[in-house]
Amino acid sequence: MAYFLLLVGVVLLIVGGNVLVSSAVVLARKWHISSLLIGLLFVGFGTSLPELATSLIAVARGVEGIAIGNVVGSNIANILLVLGVSAIIHPIKIPAHAFARDAIFLGVSTLVLLIAVLKGTIGTEMGALMCLTLVFYVYHAYQTDKKRQKEMSITPPLDISNKFILPLGLWIVLFVCGLVLTLWGAHILVNNAVLVAGSFGVSETVIGLTIIAFGTSLPELTTSIVASLKGESDIAVGNVVGSNIYNALFILGFTALWMPVLAPYSTRGDVVVMTFATLLLLGLGWFKGSISRRMGIVFVILYCAYIMWLGTY
Repeated sequence: MAYFLLLVGVVLLIVGGNVLVSSAVVLARKWHISSLLIGLLFVGFGTSLPELATSLIAVARGVEGIAIGNVVGSNIANILLVLGVSAIIHPIKIPAHAFARDAIFLGVSTLVLLIAVLKGTIGTEMGALMCLTLVFYVYHAYQTDKKRQKEMSITPPLDISNKFILPLGLWIVLFVCGLVLTLWGAHILVNNAVLVAGSFGVSETVIGLTIIAFGTSLPELTTSIVASLKGESDIAVGNVVGSNIYNALFILGFTALWMPVLAPYSTRGDVVVMTFATLLLLGLGWFKGSISRRMGIVFVILYCAYIMWLGTY
């Protein structure tokens, strides 16, 4: 039964991801908001909700290894697996106008998470600081994007209202439905993946880093793949960057507001891998401005090597 539910979860994720990306693109065009900002604020936050729910439940049950492993493993999977697979499908162009801004916050969030894990605990004060940093990031992202859109509107914008067959309200409903289906699919998948993995006697930390991290990253994977197939690389990049920032600052930060989060010593090597993957993405964004198919293959190979390394725990 668990294996059947795993399949159901995958189907829900695929359907939900397609609806989510399609409606997000339409809303972005309708409101003259960039696809990147839609990916950062709405899709990025929405697809991070599985990580939040998983971490809260894990900490409440005293299994911090799953909470930390979930976030660290998800961030690794988002960069190496999600962007890797997306780039293989369609080379990804990284928009320079927004990446310079978002790269700073991605670097800061990664550094904060690295320090917190090496320190061994995330207390209430650190959690509050992480949440406030995220609030500032969202506000800054909105203001800078709003300013850029205003500068671009010096010339009259193209009237695209006749291209929307469905009314605006229905597109919003579709966006919410896509988000719900994606989260529901992730919930079903993770629950049953834990049951299957637990029957093999795998440690909680490894489960968090692999099964749960992969399961909660499936919304990002599905939405980014669909975005790549549609040629919307802005959403693919914004989805991953936004999700990783949310994971590092909001997921653990909000969780720490309720109770301190202890970071197992065994996760220190994993957070170093996460930092390396982040630096790799930042380097490509700054110096290349794109992720080619060849580099996408390298990303996927690195992720497979990381999973094999976890098998030696």
